[in-house]
Amino acid sequence: MKIAILGRKKDTANYERFIAAMPAIPITTLNTGVISSCDALVLPGGGDITPAFFGEHNNGSYNIDTELDILQFQALDHCIRRHIPVLGICKGMQVINVAFGGTIVQHLPTANLHQYQDGDQYHATTILDGTCLHTLYGRTALVNSAHHQAVDRLGGGLSAIQWCETDGCVEAIVHEYLPILGLQWHPERLANTRTTLDGHAILKLFTSWICASRILHEYQHG
Repeated sequence: MKIAILGRKKDTANYERFIAAMPAIPITTLNTGVISSCDALVLPGGGDITPAFFGEHNNGSYNIDTELDILQFQALDHCIRRHIPVLGICKGMQVINVAFGGTIVQHLPTANLHQYQDGDQYHATTILDGTCLHTLYGRTALVNSAHHQAVDRLGGGLSAIQWCETDGCVEAIVHEYLPILGLQWHPERLANTRTTLDGHAILKLFTSWICASRILHEYQHG
């Protein structure tokens, strides 16, 4: 099993270790053509999305990498058209939202609750009943946080399924029928000294989506 990570190699070590635990072969790349030979795509965390991509001027965004944004949108589009599973983490979730026509809060008024401060912050969240995350974790989960932006208007076909209990910040989204999951938190680096949440449960869910996608592809192409 091969999982593409669309990002810059210098920034993806945590994600590579996380994916290798599936077990799977992580392939960090900026070449969108590689995606067609992989079983799934991970959009990792990083800087902020170029605001023009969601129709706004810069109003608090920083660490922008427009070239990377474009490549991530292209890779995601490839997966959407082929029903290839996608996991977006932190910025990756926001890329998913923008790709489906959603918008971003460029700087949260409650950013002090979420942004990285000598390490991840941790806060309580509520998970929507009957969703894939509810099956994994139940009604509440203590997650890590390292962001100052958030999903604003949801993109078409996307549903919010997890929220911060303090300010209502969206912490997870899923597509209505495509195998696409976005997490605002970081399952690849949860500290077991801060939470009992097991990030590897996300890998089990993602693996099941990959297996289902393979079966569908084999059925369709006989």
